[in-house]
Amino acid sequence: MSEQKTTDVAILGGGCFWCVEAVYLEVRGITRVESGYMGGQVVNPSYEQVCGGATGHAEVVRLEFDPSVISYRDILQIFFTIHDPTTPDRQGNDVGPQYRSVIFTQGAEQEATARQVMAEMAAVWDAPIVTQVLPAETWYKAEEYHQNYYAQHPMQGYCAFVVAPKVAKFRKTFQQLMK
Repeated sequence: MSEQKTTDVAILGGGCFWCVEAVYLEVRGITRVESGYMGGQVVNPSYEQVCGGATGHAEVVRLEFDPSVISYRDILQIFFTIHDPTTPDRQGNDVGPQYRSVIFTQGAEQEATARQVMAEMAAVWDAPIVTQVLPAETWYKAEEYHQNYYAQHPMQGYCAFVVAPKVAKFRKTFQQLMK
């Protein structure tokens, strides 16, 4: 008799999905990471449409994780450390609603945990946290060339100057959670 492995899902938007994806690919207990779009009104949007800012979608990552290895709380603590949750519709030079800080929850338990972690993280930041906590909606996987982008293009300018420092911060701060 074989045991069936149980996984859970977390969906997070913290600016460009390349940054968020690159970090979570290194987290122990994360079994799958996909970049995509959620939270808008256009069916099956393209990257160009989302970048235009009019679809309402956020760039997000969909994480599958093993809750016996990493908790949802730990996933959120990483999230609030690797991006700035105090800037509405912006992460650094990336500006627009597609770059908003957002947590799409899979039910009441995730929502309660998200709000609790946000309250705890409020003491860390000098400005109010503006992260949205919303129920998960229809997930749209981003185009294939966005998947695992940083690993494929580490020397590309954006990756070298924006993604790499976030990955380095994760490695330094959460060494115990690395694969």
